[in-house]
Amino acid sequence: MAQRFYDTRTATVRDFVPLTEGEVSLYYCGATVQGMPHVGHVRSAIVFDILVRWLEYTGLQVTSVRNVTDIDDKILEKSAASYGEDFEEDENYPADEPWFALAYRFEHEFARAYAALGVRRPTYEPRATGHIPEMVALIQRLIDAGHAYPATDGSGDVYFEVNSWPAYGELTRQRVEDLQDAPDADPRGKRDPRDFALWKGAKGTDPATAAWESPWGSGRPGWHLECSAMSTKYLGSHFDIHGGGLDLRFPHHENELAQSAAAGDGFANFWLHNGMVTYAGEKMSKSVGNTISPEQMLEQARPKAVRYFLGQAHYRSQLDYRPTSLQEAEAAIERIEAFLDRGADVVADLQLKREEAAAVAGTLTGEEAPDAVYVAQFSSVPTAFRAAMEDDLNVPQALAVLHDAVRAGNSALAAGDEDAVEQYYSDVQSMVEVLGLDDVPEPESAQDPAAHHALDILIRAQLDARAAARAAKDWTTADGIRDTLAAAGVVVEDSADGARWSLQ
Repeated sequence: MAQRFYDTRTATVRDFVPLTEGEVSLYYCGATVQGMPHVGHVRSAIVFDILVRWLEYTGLQVTSVRNVTDIDDKILEKSAASYGEDFEEDENYPADEPWFALAYRFEHEFARAYAALGVRRPTYEPRATGHIPEMVALIQRLIDAGHAYPATDGSGDVYFEVNSWPAYGELTRQRVEDLQDAPDADPRGKRDPRDFALWKGAKGTDPATAAWESPWGSGRPGWHLECSAMSTKYLGSHFDIHGGGLDLRFPHHENELAQSAAAGDGFANFWLHNGMVTYAGEKMSKSVGNTISPEQMLEQARPKAVRYFLGQAHYRSQLDYRPTSLQEAEAAIERIEAFLDRGADVVADLQLKREEAAAVAGTLTGEEAPDAVYVAQFSSVPTAFRAAMEDDLNVPQALAVLHDAVRAGNSALAAGDEDAVEQYYSDVQSMVEVLGLDDVPEPESAQDPAAHHALDILIRAQLDARAAARAAKDWTTADGIRDTLAAAGVVVEDSADGARWSLQ
């Protein structure tokens, strides 16, 4: 099967063929750094991290760009509020903090959240404030092409004229006449209320540091313009994929597409949008009190389990968080880890046996034995896993293949089939690597690997004794072992693959 993606613009799943053979250019919207990251930000980052890892696995060279919006109305509002008389200082919003300090501080919070969940840094991560000349040049191109105009009210604003671009609305399949007015703070200089701002003239209430010189007066760029300028600077006027959250389709991505195409750029060949995160089926809302932050998730579960949960749904689907979600993700991760731990011992023993056999063969023939005759290779994934990933990045189906391999590997362990264990170990390890589950740093509080291994041996001895008691229908002994382990904080779960344990 060829690689296929759902393209929002055409509303179809179609074959993905890179514009340049062997290379992929990807831009996806990063954060507006006005506050702490929320789960939507992190889910989107994980989705596109998996995408990049998969494309690289297939042999493509990926250039990825994730922007940082560090100048925005909301950033200025949060900073301005910190200077007010009624402002209540807290750890997230200290008093008298300049807008650029606030933005820089939260940028680091996003970087910390991404790193904690194994999201690799993109090839480039440009800040909006570092690309004002490119934005000014793009505005001038739009004015020269007849698709933008400076306001005549002396405000210094510049607007994109929506009615000048017949294709406006194509990304979200809307008609211009059905659109609501663009939500600009001061629309007096507009020709049409649906026109959107490319440049916002400086206002008397704005800090002097939040304005740059332009042919239309001092001011700052509009949000939509920033991404058009930054994506084409690093990826060229025509690139492969533009991504982001589903909530960005309109007006942000619609406006990006319109202004870029109107300026003469081919822009994105594919548009990929990830779904939202809900809480027990409801939209998350601070006012309702049904929110959970990445920070809170990381307090409840290991980073690897949080990544598993946030990446497990199909990227276009809604991801629903429930109070038991992280426990379920932790259990899934532990099943994978348990097999890899046990499988690693079998693979190592098998390797040693082969080396010893080669040494004996060399002695018998009088030839020097090779230093190593076999090295396990983890470079190929099962055919079903590849098919799932090629089918619009179908991670749920890919995870089903992964867990099938874990179950089959456990059965091979139970049967003592070392060759089969080796193959399943290779398959599982390869799939884990593609999904980035092996690249998540353990927290500092995580248990020492040697200590965990020793504990695993001791607990498994107890579980073997319990299994023997159950087989003999000695329920008193079996229940007593389980109760003893529970008292020590060890949770035992029985499954078709045998008993597994975890710490409370």
